[in-house]
Amino acid sequence: MDLKLLAVMSVLAVATYVPFSQAKPISMMERCWCRSTVNTVPQRNIRELKFLHTPNCPFQVIAKLKNHKEVCINPETKWLQQYLKNALNKMKKAKQIN
Repeated sequence: MDLKLLAVMSVLAVATYVPFSQAKPISMMERCWCRSTVNTVPQRNIRELKFLHTPNCPFQVIAKLKNHKEVCINPETKWLQQYLKNALNKMKKAKQIN
């Protein structure tokens, strides 16, 4: 699957997710996945991107690398901002065609 398409689908999944229940223990709800982020990850090493947004944590970007490690990427890195902008523009264009 194309990485851009995967990113767009992830953004949509996060944007449309509405929890039906707050049944998790408070300690689990307050915990953020990313405690520290990196600014430099070679894009060719990224296999998958996950986008998380929880009420108690800022927007988080998790990259699954080809060596099966996961790292948190700073969401304000320039290449990631451009990547998301391009993905959203592509999604808007596709929506206009349909």
